[in-house]
Amino acid sequence: MGIAILNADGDGMVFPAPSLPIAIPSCKGSVASREIPQEINNLLILELLALENTNLIGLIPSSIFNITSLKNLNLLENNLTDSISNASQLTSLDLRLNAFTGSIPNSLGNLARLQHLGLGMNYFVGDSSSSTELSFLDSLTNCRHLRRLWVDENPLNGILPASIANLSSSLENIDAGSCGIKGNIPDGIGNLSNLIFLNLPENDLSGLIPTTIKGLRKLQVLNLGENRIQGFTPEDLCNLLNLGALRFNKNNFSGSIPACLGNITSLIYLYLHSNILTSSIPTSFWSLTDLLVLDLSSNSLSGRLSPEIGNLKSATVIDLSMNQFSGDIPSTIAGLQMLIHLPLSRNIIHGPIPESFGNLINLEFLDLSQNNLSGMIPKSLEALLYLKYFNASFNRLKGEIPTGGAFANFTY
Repeated sequence: MGIAILNADGDGMVFPAPSLPIAIPSCKGSVASREIPQEINNLLILELLALENTNLIGLIPSSIFNITSLKNLNLLENNLTDSISNASQLTSLDLRLNAFTGSIPNSLGNLARLQHLGLGMNYFVGDSSSSTELSFLDSLTNCRHLRRLWVDENPLNGILPASIANLSSSLENIDAGSCGIKGNIPDGIGNLSNLIFLNLPENDLSGLIPTTIKGLRKLQVLNLGENRIQGFTPEDLCNLLNLGALRFNKNNFSGSIPACLGNITSLIYLYLHSNILTSSIPTSFWSLTDLLVLDLSSNSLSGRLSPEIGNLKSATVIDLSMNQFSGDIPSTIAGLQMLIHLPLSRNIIHGPIPESFGNLINLEFLDLSQNNLSGMIPKSLEALLYLKYFNASFNRLKGEIPTGGAFANFTY
């Protein structure tokens, strides 16, 4: 096998295959911008070409794609602007962080051996034809070995076609965040049974989550945040027992939170904030002992906070602000010594601030404002040496404000 590296002088060199990976240093900022030399096609036994972060500009020479042995092409983070041609032996093509424009060519479907395709962070747009569907996805159904597809942060502004169901059964990773994708998530998404990572945030998706999503049993990350998806949070999600991160924030989900989500014990990050969710927090959530982040803020959740919240020993962020929670603050929260961020503002919580809050030794952010809290601010909070933000305004507190510890640095 041959490996080509573009060095700081712009010379192409071929090395024999190493027994260990070669680290390719960045040349960005150390040399002037330059084009890929046409002479690159003289490297007849080239299998891997890595020109990452080397200030390249202009077009990709078509001569690169005449190198029949080429399998891996990495042109990540340059300023290339156009030209993707055929290279039938390619298994990996990474063109992220460049300046490519126009439609993503359907000819990519000719790369039958392709496993990794990175087109993210460019200026690709949707199909120029009258169809609003993203036709390049149709062509990629020919790539039967495709495992990773990155098209994030391109202004595609199209609809996911039903043919997404026919993508490679080996597909593990889809990243299409911030692409202006519209319409519903196709039912066929459930056919991608080996999918591990599905990232579709900051788009314009609407409608309901298809029930077929329960077929993605290997899924570990599901991010649909910042769309316009509506309806109830589907209980079909509860079949995804390998899920570690679930982001449904900033959508139009309504109704109650399915209690069965608490059965997904692998959950580490759970973001349901900024929806229209109602009812109380399911008691099953207090069994998620590995949970690091629980964000339920900006909904219409109600009820008393359970003392079992103290079971979330791993939590670093618990955000329950801007809801309708009532009752006292459970003193058991004070046992969450990993907690860094605790906003409880804009609820109807009453009673005192627990004296035991002084045990939250890692706490940096505490917002208790706009509730019905009474009594004094406990002097024990002076023990919170990392506290950077404290807000207890718009309550019914009285007495002196502590002056020691972090309070000595606060403005009133």
